[in-house]
Amino acid sequence: MLFVDVIRKKRDGEVLDDTDLQFFVDGLADGSLPAEQVSALAMAIFLNSMNVEESGLLTRKMAASGLVLDWADMGLDGPVVDKHSTGGIGDKVSFLLAPIAAACGCYVPMISGRGLGHSGGTLDKIGSIPGYDPLPDPARFQQVVKDVGCAIIGQTANLAPADRRFYAIRDITGTVESVPLITASILSKKIAAGLDGLVMDVKFGSGAFMESAERARELGDRINRTGEASGLKTHSILTDMNENLGHSAGNAVEIRESVDFLTGGTREPRLEEVTIALVAEMLVVGGLADDRQQASANAMNAVTSGRAAEVFARMVSALGGPSDFIENPGRYLPRAPIALPLMSDRDGFLRAVDGRRFGNAIIELGGGRRKLDDTLDLSVGFTDVLPIGSPAGPDRPIATIHARDAESAEAAGRLLLAACEFGDAPPENRPVVLERLDAGSPGIR
Repeated sequence: MLFVDVIRKKRDGEVLDDTDLQFFVDGLADGSLPAEQVSALAMAIFLNSMNVEESGLLTRKMAASGLVLDWADMGLDGPVVDKHSTGGIGDKVSFLLAPIAAACGCYVPMISGRGLGHSGGTLDKIGSIPGYDPLPDPARFQQVVKDVGCAIIGQTANLAPADRRFYAIRDITGTVESVPLITASILSKKIAAGLDGLVMDVKFGSGAFMESAERARELGDRINRTGEASGLKTHSILTDMNENLGHSAGNAVEIRESVDFLTGGTREPRLEEVTIALVAEMLVVGGLADDRQQASANAMNAVTSGRAAEVFARMVSALGGPSDFIENPGRYLPRAPIALPLMSDRDGFLRAVDGRRFGNAIIELGGGRRKLDDTLDLSVGFTDVLPIGSPAGPDRPIATIHARDAESAEAAGRLLLAACEFGDAPPENRPVVLERLDAGSPGIR
């Protein structure tokens, strides 16, 4: 069998069968398929899509391409539940959600990825904590989850290895936005993690891979149905990504904001709403709550009581980070040598921000990847990001730029200014949580 025949088959709009997909997954996992052929099939799928059966087959085969974790003998006294986001600008929810959910009785084995395209990656951000081991062996990973309640790690070589390689190639070939490929990538990792339940944060808007709510709804529905067909209870929540989530965007700067959120510092309202809604859904999916209102109250109590901050501190320490990180983040996080305010050249209100351009401004600073093997500068990014609807002007910064040199700061500032739209009146408010989806309903408002 020649793999070029599989490429031609999908190029011509045909359905890939069990044999085709097994050949593909085996070649991904053992490295026998060259990157150019993987890229060609990815583009053919991007252009001609896959039906639900195809993407379900691909999902299960990628999950089975390596180790599948089993929690049955770990003696856990709660459900194994996780959350996954389709990616956005300033999305630091994972660092808040995992310890909050753990403080509420969930066990959260969160396997995260690097940045994709213009959006930041959870794995890149957690890497800004010195000593933190994002790639522990499976036994250590499971023990930390059991002892602490959560662990945020990267995709190790033996967990869904086929997806690990495919994910990296999709990032640099313009095929990220494919619904069946996003579905297979997400769910293969989650099935391999041995979850009881999954909550998806499906983002839409200018900073998301799915720009329209309709496309995000299509993705959420596909993920829910594929998850349920694979024995994984899955709910999706559609959230707005037409602007940065939180006050910061970057790597180390987002970790610092996450610590502030958990320890009683500032909590940006949109970030808080998304985080609490997702944790509440995890408690419902995991059977720890019947009522979302009570689940939300439990989640918020885990924050205000300090229990979630304690869990985060224990997770960092258990995975090799500083034992006093939560008390002294500034001592350990990298800091860029230059911090400059970015001013608007006109008075008015900030009416909109092009999220993709915003993400590209972070890449310009060196905080995101242009190619697969780029080394990131974890210190750079933006803080004090002005929310949409706020007044702006020569005396009100749009953001503070953290950069390694004046040249990159100036270039990133131009990109961010070009991404902003100003007007004489603020725009109408948009809901940050649009709707909830599960496999049995078209939408729960």
